Amino acid sequence: MMIQKTVVITGAGIGIGRATALAFARRGYDVVVTDILESEGRSVVKEIEAEGGRGCFYKLDVTDSAAVDGVVREVESLNNGIDVVVANSGIAHRVPLAEMTDAKWDLIMDVDLKGVLRIVRAAAPGMKARRQGTIVALSSISGSTYGWDEHAHYSAAKAGVIGLVRGLAVELARSGIRVNGVAPGVIRTAQALSAEHSLGPEKLDAMAGSIPLGRVGEPADVADVIAFLASEDARYITGQVIIVDGGFVIQQY
Repeated sequence: MMIQKTVVITGAGIGIGRATALAFARRGYDVVVTDILESEGRSVVKEIEAEGGRGCFYKLDVTDSAAVDGVVREVESLNNGIDVVVANSGIAHRVPLAEMTDAKWDLIMDVDLKGVLRIVRAAAPGMKARRQGTIVALSSISGSTYGWDEHAHYSAAKAGVIGLVRGLAVELARSGIRVNGVAPGVIRTAQALSAEHSLGPEKLDAMAGSIPLGRVGEPADVADVIAFLASEDARYITGQVIIVDGGFVIQQY
């Protein structure tokens, strides 16, 4: 009898997180959807169940260490452990350097970088005890190869995720845990569609002409790579960050 695997996904209510939840459900995982957005998160669980999958929702703010620890402990007790963690929660705010206060900087770092640390730190002991587990953290091309105007704090946080992935991959490998990252490019998400903090609908669509594959990415394009990295097909991959951007950052004009 095949044992059902469990995945915990942060920020799974919308965008890439939602697509990732559906991707894992379709691969037979029990999916733990977590998000600060309660109605959106519960809606994802309904989608999973409508397709015949199994899921549950926890409202979770990844800046709250005690809350993260509590959710992980409960999921472990109910599901005989956690097999995969997808650290996806993230926000992006447009802030010019002249307006960059400590508070604005710290908020992005707290969600986008320390949020990854918190969920991994909580889940790692259980994975080590079972000597198996997979972690996938979301970075961005803005943290790896691409500069994003008026988003220096976001870029710094996402670069930090890459360092965290590499450091944890080495530290946890001997315990049977693989740690990898994904760096999405221009993807059609609520974040990208925000004219206030990102591109907005018109500029987003115009970006298609700058992408070698000729289109803006969809959340499912990223979700399938995350699911691959968590699978046995990627069993000898750790410490890597895969760019998913349709060729955007490698082109030369």
